[in-house]
Amino acid sequence: MQPPARSVALSHVTEWEDGEVRAVDDMLAVEEPLEIRVNGAPLTVTMRTPGHDLELAAGFLLTEGIVKSAEEIACLRTAGASCNKVDVELHSRSFAATDQQRNFFAASSCGICGKATIESIRRRGLTAPNPRFRVRTEVLCGLPEAIRAEQAVFDSTGGLHAAALFDAEGTLVALREDIGRHNAVDKVIGWAMQAAKLPLAESILMVSGRGGFEIAQKALAAGVPILASVSAPSSLAVKLAQELGLTLIGFLRGRRFVVYAGEARCLPEA
Repeated sequence: MQPPARSVALSHVTEWEDGEVRAVDDMLAVEEPLEIRVNGAPLTVTMRTPGHDLELAAGFLLTEGIVKSAEEIACLRTAGASCNKVDVELHSRSFAATDQQRNFFAASSCGICGKATIESIRRRGLTAPNPRFRVRTEVLCGLPEAIRAEQAVFDSTGGLHAAALFDAEGTLVALREDIGRHNAVDKVIGWAMQAAKLPLAESILMVSGRGGFEIAQKALAAGVPILASVSAPSSLAVKLAQELGLTLIGFLRGRRFVVYAGEARCLPEA
């Protein structure tokens, strides 16, 4: 597997091992800013690993409630000499980027209570994902290994998150990596959006790291019925999953996992 261009960088380092010191070459995951501009106005800047930037922008627009479908996007293109900008043109010219900028800043702070945050998500019109979707426990147990086998940039650097989509039989549909776990989720959802595969009503979203509130709301925005992670969810993610009908799984490692909400989709009745 070859990592995408510009996603890794070579660094000359000094390594100490068991009393021996030597100079070696090391591969690092690249971290660079990406500015997303909508209808000519700056919307947000995110630190990301270059690669699949248009998917990242498309996924961000969808999961943050700026657009509801790909049909609302007239044009999506990279810009700037360093390719660290994405220009988005929406069919609607009434978009107010300044209001959205304030919302994104507030969402990244600790000053919003859980109740207000969940109510703002509910006002966006998100609905419960496919209640009929089911997955076998054996399929779930195989997902972490399937992700690890496809992490090209992680293999080179050891420093990236991954997000992956699977079908009900555990077949890998798409995987994206990024230094930010939220960006990895936006990339894979952006891929689905551009490929006209939304809503992801028959899909499992698996993420490395923890399953926080923002990842849960992004999964809901894309219509994902099952969100799984290798680490713990946050309390607010659990509350959101319980209220909006998302199956939320944490600590999916080996032959163990914990279901925090929506167990009917993945566990047989006792």
